Amino acid sequence: MTLKIYGAPRSRAFRVLWAAEELGIPYEHIPTDFQDGSKKPEFLAINPNGRIPAIDDGGFHLFESLAITMYLAKKHGGAKLYPATPEAEACLWQWSLWGANEIELPLVQWIGNRYVLPPDKRSETIAAEAEAKLPRPLAVLDAHLANRQYMVGDAFTIADLNVASLLYTAWFNKADLSRWPNVKAWLDRILARPGALKARKLREV
Repeated sequence: MTLKIYGAPRSRAFRVLWAAEELGIPYEHIPTDFQDGSKKPEFLAINPNGRIPAIDDGGFHLFESLAITMYLAKKHGGAKLYPATPEAEACLWQWSLWGANEIELPLVQWIGNRYVLPPDKRSETIAAEAEAKLPRPLAVLDAHLANRQYMVGDAFTIADLNVASLLYTAWFNKADLSRWPNVKAWLDRILARPGALKARKLREV
């Protein structure tokens, strides 16, 4: 049965769509917005939390975007995108959770209030406070990428996708990432991958 992906491309569903493209999985994208769409009974049967994204994989329902991308990579990617050893797998979890805990919220607040929201909805105070929280964690990422091309091991994995998807809006809006040259160079490479380009087409419409 075809994988069904519920969500809006300009949400965390982006990383799920990107993962499906990287893995070459046939899927049906079911546009589901943050408000009305995610509160419909048919969607609540997939994710009772009423949040996107979620998937229906032949009757198996799963929500939380990081869980979804790692599930898809492990099921369909094997050694291609999912690390083979327990140690490398742990590093995948580490960096995926690091992204969610250390940079996601300040990135959303910074980019939203500096670039994305309508001008009358922006708060420069929130943007500045959020931006000030990013140098320390991004310096950690920049140091990690100083002598390597990828997050885990010597090839692209779902760890790269999970972290790069968080930084995508900053990169796309040309936010100043020059303080972290290794991060910028890594994003330039990762977001130019064929799978990323296909997912970006959905998001950048």
